[in-house]
Amino acid sequence: MTRVVIIGGGPGGYEAALVGAQLGAQVTLIEATGIGGSAVLTDVVPSKALVAVGEAITDTRGASAIGVNASDISLDLAEVNARVKKWAATQSRDIFDSLIAAGVHVISGTGLLLSEQQVQATHDSGAVEVLAADVVLIAVGAHPRELASAQPDGERIMTWKQLYELQELPEKLIVVGSGVTGAEFAGAYQALGSDVTLVSSRDQVLPGEDGDAAAVIEKAFLDRGMNVLDKSRAVSVQRVGSGVEVALEDGRIVVGSHCLMAVGSVPNTENIGLEHVGIDTNDAGFIQVDGVSRTSVRGIYAAGDCTGVLMLASVAAMQGRIAMWHALGDTVARLNLETVSSNVFTDPEIATVGVSQKDVDSGASEALVFTLPLATNARAKMQGISEGFVKLFALPESGTVVGGVVVAPKASELIFAIALAVEHRLTVDQISRTITVYPSLSGSIAEAARRLHQPN
Repeated sequence: MTRVVIIGGGPGGYEAALVGAQLGAQVTLIEATGIGGSAVLTDVVPSKALVAVGEAITDTRGASAIGVNASDISLDLAEVNARVKKWAATQSRDIFDSLIAAGVHVISGTGLLLSEQQVQATHDSGAVEVLAADVVLIAVGAHPRELASAQPDGERIMTWKQLYELQELPEKLIVVGSGVTGAEFAGAYQALGSDVTLVSSRDQVLPGEDGDAAAVIEKAFLDRGMNVLDKSRAVSVQRVGSGVEVALEDGRIVVGSHCLMAVGSVPNTENIGLEHVGIDTNDAGFIQVDGVSRTSVRGIYAAGDCTGVLMLASVAAMQGRIAMWHALGDTVARLNLETVSSNVFTDPEIATVGVSQKDVDSGASEALVFTLPLATNARAKMQGISEGFVKLFALPESGTVVGGVVVAPKASELIFAIALAVEHRLTVDQISRTITVYPSLSGSIAEAARRLHQPN
Protein backbone atom coordinates (compact mmCIF):
# COMPACT_ATOMS: atom_id res chain seq x y z
CA MET A 1 0.00 0.00 0.00
CA THR A 2 1.37 3.40 -1.00
CA ARG A 3 1.89 5.73 1.96
CA VAL A 4 0.84 9.32 1.23
CA VAL A 5 1.53 12.18 3.63
CA ILE A 6 -0.12 15.54 2.96
CA ILE A 7 0.97 18.71 4.73
CA GLY A 8 -1.92 21.16 4.70
CA GLY A 9 -5.68 20.63 4.78
CA GLY A 10 -6.97 23.33 2.44
CA PRO A 11 -8.65 22.54 -0.91
CA GLY A 12 -5.41 21.23 -2.43
CA GLY A 13 -4.76 18.99 0.57
CA TYR A 14 -8.19 17.63 1.40
CA GLU A 15 -9.17 16.97 -2.21
CA ALA A 16 -5.87 15.15 -2.73
CA ALA A 17 -6.52 13.11 0.42
CA LEU A 18 -9.94 12.02 -0.84
CA VAL A 19 -8.53 10.97 -4.21
CA GLY A 20 -5.61 9.16 -2.56
CA ALA A 21 -7.96 7.21 -0.31
CA GLN A 22 -10.23 6.43 -3.27
CA LEU A 23 -7.25 4.96 -5.13
CA GLY A 24 -6.32 2.72 -2.20
CA ALA A 25 -3.43 4.62 -0.63
CA GLN A 26 -2.78 4.93 3.09
CA VAL A 27 -3.29 8.68 3.53
CA THR A 28 -2.26 10.88 6.45
CA LEU A 29 -3.18 14.57 6.36
CA ILE A 30 -1.55 17.10 8.72
CA GLU A 31 -3.33 20.42 9.27
CA ALA A 32 -2.37 23.16 11.72
CA THR A 33 -5.35 25.51 11.87
CA GLY A 34 -8.43 23.57 10.81
CA ILE A 35 -9.58 21.40 7.92
CA GLY A 36 -10.42 23.51 4.90
CA GLY A 37 -7.52 25.86 5.58
CA SER A 38 -7.81 29.58 5.02
CA ALA A 39 -10.09 29.02 2.01
CA VAL A 40 -12.82 27.69 4.27
CA LEU A 41 -12.07 29.33 7.61
CA THR A 42 -10.79 32.86 6.89
CA ASP A 43 -10.88 33.54 3.15
CA VAL A 44 -13.17 32.21 0.43
CA VAL A 45 -16.15 30.88 2.41
CA PRO A 46 -16.46 33.69 5.00
CA SER A 47 -15.65 36.51 2.57
CA LYS A 48 -18.23 35.34 0.04
CA ALA A 49 -20.76 34.92 2.83
CA LEU A 50 -20.11 38.53 3.86
CA VAL A 51 -20.40 39.63 0.23
CA ALA A 52 -23.76 37.82 0.05
CA VAL A 53 -25.04 39.87 3.00
CA GLY A 54 -23.98 43.03 1.20
CA GLU A 55 -25.71 41.86 -1.98
CA ALA A 56 -28.93 41.22 -0.06
CA ILE A 57 -28.85 44.78 1.31
CA THR A 58 -28.09 46.25 -2.13
CA ASP A 59 -30.89 44.22 -3.73
CA THR A 60 -33.32 45.33 -1.04
CA ARG A 61 -32.40 48.98 -1.39
CA GLY A 62 -32.57 48.71 -5.16
CA ALA A 63 -36.00 47.11 -5.12
CA SER A 64 -37.55 50.54 -5.63
CA ALA A 65 -36.44 50.26 -9.26
CA ILE A 66 -39.15 47.61 -9.73
CA GLY A 67 -41.75 49.26 -7.52
CA VAL A 68 -40.98 47.71 -4.11
CA ASN A 69 -40.52 50.12 -1.20
CA ALA A 70 -37.90 48.75 1.20
CA SER A 71 -36.42 51.72 3.02
CA ASP A 72 -36.03 50.36 6.58
CA ILE A 73 -32.86 48.24 6.69
CA SER A 74 -30.77 47.53 9.79
CA LEU A 75 -27.57 45.57 10.26
CA ASP A 76 -26.01 43.86 13.27
CA LEU A 77 -22.40 43.26 12.18
CA ALA A 78 -21.54 41.26 15.30
CA GLU A 79 -24.37 38.84 14.50
CA VAL A 80 -23.42 38.73 10.82
CA ASN A 81 -19.79 37.90 11.65
CA ALA A 82 -20.85 35.28 14.19
CA ARG A 83 -23.01 33.61 11.54
CA VAL A 84 -20.23 33.83 8.94
CA LYS A 85 -17.77 32.13 11.28
CA LYS A 86 -20.36 29.50 12.18
CA TRP A 87 -20.97 28.70 8.49
CA ALA A 88 -17.21 28.40 7.93
CA ALA A 89 -16.80 26.12 10.95
CA THR A 90 -19.69 23.94 9.77
CA GLN A 91 -18.13 23.61 6.33
CA SER A 92 -14.81 22.66 7.94
CA ARG A 93 -16.52 19.98 10.05
CA ASP A 94 -18.32 18.58 6.99
CA ILE A 95 -15.01 18.22 5.13
CA PHE A 96 -13.37 16.63 8.17
CA ASP A 97 -16.21 14.11 8.41
CA SER A 98 -15.83 13.23 4.72
CA LEU A 99 -12.10 12.62 5.21
CA ILE A 100 -12.68 10.34 8.19
CA ALA A 101 -15.40 8.47 6.30
CA ALA A 102 -12.96 7.93 3.43
CA GLY A 103 -10.38 6.43 5.80
CA VAL A 104 -7.95 9.35 5.89
CA HIS A 105 -5.88 9.69 9.07
CA VAL A 106 -6.05 13.34 10.14
CA ILE A 107 -3.44 14.87 12.46
CA SER A 108 -4.08 18.26 14.04
CA GLY A 109 -0.65 19.81 14.12
CA THR A 110 2.27 20.85 11.93
CA GLY A 111 4.38 19.00 9.39
CA LEU A 112 8.11 19.22 8.67
CA LEU A 113 9.96 17.57 5.80
CA LEU A 114 12.94 15.62 7.14
CA SER A 115 13.86 13.88 3.90
CA GLU A 116 12.28 12.81 0.63
CA GLN A 117 10.46 10.00 2.42
CA GLN A 118 10.09 11.23 5.99
CA VAL A 119 7.75 13.83 7.47
CA GLN A 120 7.80 14.87 11.11
CA ALA A 121 4.35 15.53 12.53
CA THR A 122 4.09 17.61 15.69
CA HIS A 123 0.64 17.15 17.23
CA ASP A 124 -1.18 19.98 18.95
CA SER A 125 -0.62 18.02 22.16
CA GLY A 126 3.13 18.35 21.71
CA ALA A 127 3.66 14.72 20.74
CA VAL A 128 6.07 14.18 17.85
CA GLU A 129 6.14 11.31 15.38
CA VAL A 130 8.03 10.61 12.17
CA LEU A 131 5.90 9.39 9.28
CA ALA A 132 7.28 7.26 6.45
CA ALA A 133 6.04 8.43 3.05
CA ASP A 134 6.23 7.08 -0.48
CA VAL A 135 4.52 10.25 -1.73
CA VAL A 136 4.42 13.70 -0.10
CA LEU A 137 2.09 16.54 -1.06
CA ILE A 138 2.73 20.06 0.22
CA ALA A 139 -0.43 22.18 0.34
CA VAL A 140 0.35 24.78 2.99
CA GLY A 141 -1.38 27.77 1.39
CA ALA A 142 -0.50 31.43 1.86
CA HIS A 143 -1.18 34.31 4.23
CA PRO A 144 -1.85 38.06 3.80
CA ARG A 145 1.19 40.11 2.89
CA GLU A 146 2.10 42.68 5.54
CA LEU A 147 4.05 45.91 5.11
CA ALA A 148 6.57 47.06 7.69
CA SER A 149 5.05 50.53 7.49
CA ALA A 150 1.49 49.27 7.98
CA GLN A 151 1.52 46.58 10.64
CA PRO A 152 -1.93 45.08 11.38
CA ASP A 153 -3.12 45.27 14.98
CA GLY A 154 -6.41 43.43 14.49
CA GLU A 155 -8.41 46.40 15.78
CA ARG A 156 -7.99 49.38 13.46
CA ILE A 157 -5.42 48.13 10.93
CA MET A 158 -6.42 44.70 9.67
CA THR A 159 -5.86 41.94 7.18
CA TRP A 160 -8.85 40.16 5.67
CA LYS A 161 -8.38 37.35 8.20
CA GLN A 162 -9.13 39.73 11.07
CA LEU A 163 -12.28 41.41 9.77
CA TYR A 164 -14.61 38.80 11.24
CA GLU A 165 -13.79 39.87 14.78
CA LEU A 166 -15.35 43.31 14.27
CA GLN A 167 -18.34 43.94 16.50
CA GLU A 168 -19.41 47.22 14.90
CA LEU A 169 -19.49 48.41 11.30
CA PRO A 170 -16.47 50.60 10.44
CA GLU A 171 -17.68 54.17 10.03
CA LYS A 172 -14.96 55.10 7.54
CA LEU A 173 -13.12 52.14 6.06
CA ILE A 174 -9.98 52.65 3.98
CA VAL A 175 -9.12 49.69 1.77
CA VAL A 176 -5.52 49.63 0.52
CA GLY A 177 -5.22 47.51 -2.61
CA SER A 178 -7.66 47.30 -5.52
CA GLY A 179 -7.08 43.73 -6.65
CA VAL A 180 -9.73 41.06 -6.25
CA THR A 181 -9.63 40.92 -2.44
CA GLY A 182 -9.60 44.69 -1.98
CA ALA A 183 -12.39 45.28 -4.49
CA GLU A 184 -14.60 42.55 -3.03
CA PHE A 185 -14.32 43.83 0.53
CA ALA A 186 -14.63 47.48 -0.51
CA GLY A 187 -17.87 46.71 -2.32
CA ALA A 188 -19.18 44.53 0.50
CA TYR A 189 -18.57 47.06 3.26
CA GLN A 190 -19.98 49.88 1.16
CA ALA A 191 -23.15 47.80 0.76
CA LEU A 192 -23.20 47.11 4.51
CA GLY A 193 -23.17 50.87 5.15
CA SER A 194 -19.55 51.92 5.66
CA ASP A 195 -18.12 55.06 4.09
CA VAL A 196 -15.41 53.42 1.96
CA THR A 197 -12.25 54.81 0.39
CA LEU A 198 -10.43 52.46 -1.99
CA VAL A 199 -6.75 53.23 -2.52
CA SER A 200 -5.47 51.89 -5.84
CA SER A 201 -1.91 52.23 -7.07
CA ARG A 202 -3.03 51.49 -10.63
CA ASP A 203 -4.98 53.41 -13.26
CA GLN A 204 -8.14 51.44 -12.54
CA VAL A 205 -9.51 49.06 -9.96
CA LEU A 206 -9.09 45.34 -10.65
CA PRO A 207 -6.06 45.81 -12.93
CA GLY A 208 -5.79 42.09 -13.61
CA GLU A 209 -9.33 41.78 -14.96
CA ASP A 210 -10.93 42.57 -18.31
CA GLY A 211 -10.64 46.34 -18.76
CA ASP A 212 -14.27 46.81 -19.84
CA ALA A 213 -15.45 44.76 -16.86
CA ALA A 214 -13.26 46.67 -14.41
CA ALA A 215 -14.66 49.94 -15.76
CA VAL A 216 -18.20 48.76 -14.98
CA ILE A 217 -17.21 47.91 -11.40
CA GLU A 218 -15.39 51.19 -10.82
CA LYS A 219 -18.38 53.15 -12.16
CA ALA A 220 -20.69 51.15 -9.88
CA PHE A 221 -18.45 51.93 -6.91
CA LEU A 222 -18.42 55.64 -7.73
CA ASP A 223 -22.16 55.80 -8.43
CA ARG A 224 -22.82 54.30 -4.99
CA GLY A 225 -20.65 56.89 -3.27
CA MET A 226 -17.31 55.14 -2.84
CA ASN A 227 -14.21 57.33 -2.87
CA VAL A 228 -11.86 55.64 -5.37
CA LEU A 229 -8.30 56.97 -5.41
CA ASP A 230 -6.65 55.73 -8.61
CA LYS A 231 -2.89 56.11 -9.19
CA SER A 232 -2.45 56.49 -5.42
CA ARG A 233 0.18 54.38 -3.68
CA ALA A 234 -0.04 54.01 0.11
CA VAL A 235 3.34 54.20 1.85
CA SER A 236 2.30 53.86 5.51
CA VAL A 237 -0.65 53.34 7.82
CA GLN A 238 -0.72 54.29 11.48
CA ARG A 239 -3.22 54.54 14.30
CA VAL A 240 -4.06 58.07 15.37
CA GLY A 241 -6.39 58.38 18.33
CA SER A 242 -9.49 56.33 17.65
CA GLY A 243 -8.83 56.10 13.93
CA VAL A 244 -6.15 55.61 11.28
CA GLU A 245 -4.17 57.72 8.85
CA VAL A 246 -3.00 56.39 5.50
CA ALA A 247 -0.10 58.33 3.99
CA LEU A 248 0.07 58.33 0.20
CA GLU A 249 3.21 58.60 -1.91
CA ASP A 250 2.20 62.05 -3.18
CA GLY A 251 1.99 63.43 0.36
CA ARG A 252 -1.77 63.24 0.87
CA ILE A 253 -3.18 61.82 4.11
CA VAL A 254 -6.39 59.79 4.10
CA VAL A 255 -8.19 59.66 7.45
CA GLY A 256 -10.54 56.85 8.46
CA SER A 257 -11.81 54.79 11.36
CA HIS A 258 -10.34 51.49 10.12
CA CYS A 259 -7.95 50.28 7.40
CA LEU A 260 -7.98 46.97 5.56
CA MET A 261 -4.67 45.97 3.98
CA ALA A 262 -5.21 43.91 0.83
CA VAL A 263 -1.79 43.99 -0.81
CA GLY A 264 -1.25 40.41 -1.85
CA SER A 265 -0.30 37.06 -0.35
CA VAL A 266 2.86 35.34 0.86
CA PRO A 267 3.30 31.53 0.64
CA ASN A 268 3.52 29.57 3.90
CA THR A 269 6.71 27.86 2.76
CA GLU A 270 9.01 28.85 5.60
CA ASN A 271 9.83 26.39 8.38
CA ILE A 272 8.39 23.33 6.65
CA GLY A 273 11.75 21.77 5.74
CA LEU A 274 12.03 22.61 2.05
CA GLU A 275 15.75 23.17 2.57
CA HIS A 276 16.14 19.62 3.88
CA VAL A 277 15.27 18.16 0.49
CA GLY A 278 16.23 20.98 -1.89
CA ILE A 279 12.82 21.86 -3.33
CA ASP A 280 13.01 24.75 -5.80
CA THR A 281 11.13 27.97 -5.04
CA ASN A 282 11.00 31.27 -6.91
CA ASP A 283 12.17 34.62 -5.57
CA ALA A 284 8.85 35.15 -3.79
CA GLY A 285 9.04 31.79 -2.02
CA PHE A 286 6.41 29.96 -4.10
CA ILE A 287 7.12 26.27 -4.77
CA GLN A 288 7.84 25.55 -8.43
CA VAL A 289 5.68 22.78 -9.93
CA ASP A 290 5.00 21.32 -13.35
CA GLY A 291 1.66 20.52 -15.00
CA VAL A 292 1.09 17.43 -12.86
CA SER A 293 2.03 19.18 -9.59
CA ARG A 294 5.53 17.68 -9.27
CA THR A 295 8.19 19.69 -7.47
CA SER A 296 11.87 19.52 -8.33
CA VAL A 297 12.26 16.54 -5.96
CA ARG A 298 11.06 13.11 -7.02
CA GLY A 299 8.05 11.88 -5.07
CA ILE A 300 7.17 15.29 -3.63
CA TYR A 301 4.26 17.26 -5.05
CA ALA A 302 2.75 20.64 -4.21
CA ALA A 303 -0.67 22.18 -4.73
CA GLY A 304 -2.57 25.37 -4.03
CA ASP A 305 -1.61 28.90 -3.12
CA CYS A 306 1.89 27.88 -2.00
CA THR A 307 2.67 27.23 -5.67
CA GLY A 308 1.40 30.62 -6.88
CA VAL A 309 0.09 28.99 -10.08
CA LEU A 310 -3.36 30.59 -10.02
CA MET A 311 -4.57 31.38 -6.53
CA LEU A 312 -8.08 29.97 -6.70
CA ALA A 313 -9.58 27.28 -4.48
CA SER A 314 -10.80 25.43 -7.57
CA VAL A 315 -7.30 25.35 -9.06
CA ALA A 316 -5.80 24.24 -5.74
CA ALA A 317 -8.28 21.37 -5.56
CA MET A 318 -7.50 20.28 -9.13
CA GLN A 319 -3.75 20.48 -8.51
CA GLY A 320 -4.20 18.20 -5.51
CA ARG A 321 -6.30 15.69 -7.44
CA ILE A 322 -3.85 15.70 -10.38
CA ALA A 323 -0.96 15.09 -7.97
CA MET A 324 -2.62 11.96 -6.59
CA TRP A 325 -3.75 10.67 -9.98
CA HIS A 326 -0.17 11.02 -11.23
CA ALA A 327 1.57 9.68 -8.13
CA LEU A 328 -0.73 6.66 -7.82
CA GLY A 329 -0.74 5.75 -11.51
CA ASP A 330 -4.29 6.71 -12.46
CA THR A 331 -5.30 8.38 -15.72
CA VAL A 332 -4.23 12.01 -15.61
CA ALA A 333 -3.98 15.10 -17.81
CA ARG A 334 -1.82 18.14 -17.14
CA LEU A 335 -3.43 21.18 -15.50
CA ASN A 336 -4.94 23.36 -18.23
CA LEU A 337 -5.34 26.95 -17.06
CA GLU A 338 -6.86 28.00 -20.38
CA THR A 339 -10.19 26.47 -19.37
CA VAL A 340 -10.27 27.65 -15.74
CA SER A 341 -13.19 29.91 -14.81
CA SER A 342 -12.61 32.64 -12.25
CA ASN A 343 -14.94 35.09 -10.57
CA VAL A 344 -14.70 38.40 -8.76
CA PHE A 345 -17.50 38.64 -6.18
CA THR A 346 -18.20 42.34 -6.53
CA ASP A 347 -21.64 43.73 -7.32
CA PRO A 348 -22.08 43.03 -10.19
CA GLU A 349 -19.76 40.04 -10.41
CA ILE A 350 -17.06 39.54 -13.04
CA ALA A 351 -16.60 36.02 -14.39
CA THR A 352 -14.00 35.07 -16.98
CA VAL A 353 -12.70 32.03 -18.83
CA GLY A 354 -10.18 31.41 -21.59
CA VAL A 355 -8.81 34.04 -23.98
CA SER A 356 -8.91 37.61 -22.66
CA GLN A 357 -9.21 41.04 -24.20
CA LYS A 358 -5.55 41.62 -23.33
CA ASP A 359 -4.62 38.53 -25.34
CA VAL A 360 -6.47 39.87 -28.38
CA ASP A 361 -5.22 43.45 -28.04
CA SER A 362 -1.60 42.30 -27.68
CA GLY A 363 -1.80 39.94 -30.65
CA ALA A 364 -1.17 36.88 -28.47
CA SER A 365 -4.52 35.47 -29.66
CA GLU A 366 -6.50 36.09 -32.81
CA ALA A 367 -10.21 36.17 -32.12
CA LEU A 368 -13.44 37.88 -33.04
CA VAL A 369 -14.99 39.74 -30.12
CA PHE A 370 -18.57 40.75 -29.47
CA THR A 371 -19.98 42.49 -26.39
CA LEU A 372 -23.70 42.53 -25.62
CA PRO A 373 -24.92 44.92 -22.88
CA LEU A 374 -27.26 43.29 -20.37
CA ALA A 375 -29.48 46.36 -20.45
CA THR A 376 -31.01 44.97 -23.67
CA ASN A 377 -32.04 41.72 -21.94
CA ALA A 378 -35.73 41.39 -20.99
CA ARG A 379 -35.04 39.56 -17.71
CA ALA A 380 -32.49 42.19 -16.76
CA LYS A 381 -35.10 44.91 -17.26
CA MET A 382 -37.53 43.03 -15.02
CA GLN A 383 -34.93 42.77 -12.28
CA GLY A 384 -33.79 46.37 -12.54
CA ILE A 385 -30.35 45.39 -13.87
CA SER A 386 -28.77 48.17 -15.90
CA GLU A 387 -25.06 47.34 -15.53
CA GLY A 388 -23.04 44.55 -17.07
CA PHE A 389 -22.53 42.66 -20.31
CA VAL A 390 -21.68 39.35 -21.98
CA LYS A 391 -18.51 39.25 -24.09
CA LEU A 392 -17.52 36.29 -26.27
CA PHE A 393 -14.25 35.52 -28.07
CA ALA A 394 -14.32 33.17 -31.08
CA LEU A 395 -11.81 32.02 -33.68
CA PRO A 396 -12.31 33.87 -37.00
CA GLU A 397 -12.47 30.86 -39.31
CA SER A 398 -14.16 28.12 -37.31
CA GLY A 399 -16.21 30.20 -34.87
CA THR A 400 -14.87 28.07 -31.99
CA VAL A 401 -15.47 29.77 -28.67
CA VAL A 402 -12.13 30.40 -26.93
CA GLY A 403 -13.09 32.76 -24.12
CA GLY A 404 -15.70 34.89 -22.48
CA VAL A 405 -16.49 37.52 -19.87
CA VAL A 406 -19.74 37.99 -17.99
CA VAL A 407 -20.43 41.04 -15.83
CA ALA A 408 -23.74 40.49 -14.08
CA PRO A 409 -25.39 39.49 -10.83
CA LYS A 410 -24.44 35.83 -10.26
CA ALA A 411 -21.97 35.90 -13.16
CA SER A 412 -20.29 32.98 -11.39
CA GLU A 413 -23.27 30.85 -12.42
CA LEU A 414 -23.63 32.23 -15.95
CA ILE A 415 -19.99 31.66 -16.91
CA PHE A 416 -20.44 27.89 -16.74
CA ALA A 417 -22.11 27.74 -20.14
CA ILE A 418 -19.18 29.58 -21.72
CA ALA A 419 -16.69 27.43 -19.82
CA LEU A 420 -18.33 24.31 -21.25
CA ALA A 421 -18.02 25.80 -24.72
CA VAL A 422 -14.33 26.59 -24.22
CA GLU A 423 -13.57 23.19 -22.69
CA HIS A 424 -15.33 21.21 -25.44
CA ARG A 425 -14.43 23.48 -28.37
CA LEU A 426 -18.01 24.36 -29.20
CA THR A 427 -18.70 26.93 -31.90
CA VAL A 428 -20.80 30.06 -31.68
CA ASP A 429 -23.31 28.41 -34.01
CA GLN A 430 -23.68 25.42 -31.69
CA ILE A 431 -24.35 27.77 -28.79
CA SER A 432 -26.76 29.99 -30.69
CA ARG A 433 -28.79 27.01 -31.95
CA THR A 434 -29.35 25.83 -28.37
CA ILE A 435 -32.74 27.10 -27.22
CA THR A 436 -32.57 29.14 -24.01
CA VAL A 437 -35.32 29.98 -21.56
CA TYR A 438 -37.11 33.24 -22.30
CA PRO A 439 -36.73 35.52 -20.51
CA SER A 440 -33.38 34.67 -18.93
CA LEU A 441 -29.99 36.29 -18.45
CA SER A 442 -28.41 33.25 -20.07
CA GLY A 443 -30.27 34.20 -23.23
CA SER A 444 -27.71 36.97 -23.69
CA ILE A 445 -24.98 34.34 -24.08
CA ALA A 446 -26.84 32.75 -26.98
CA GLU A 447 -27.57 36.19 -28.46
CA ALA A 448 -23.89 37.18 -28.31
CA ALA A 449 -23.04 33.91 -30.06
CA ARG A 450 -25.56 34.68 -32.81
CA ARG A 451 -23.89 38.05 -33.38
CA LEU A 452 -20.58 36.24 -34.02
CA HIS A 453 -22.03 34.00 -36.73
CA GLN A 454 -19.98 34.09 -39.95
CA PRO A 455 -22.14 33.55 -43.08
CA ASN A 456 -20.93 30.86 -45.49
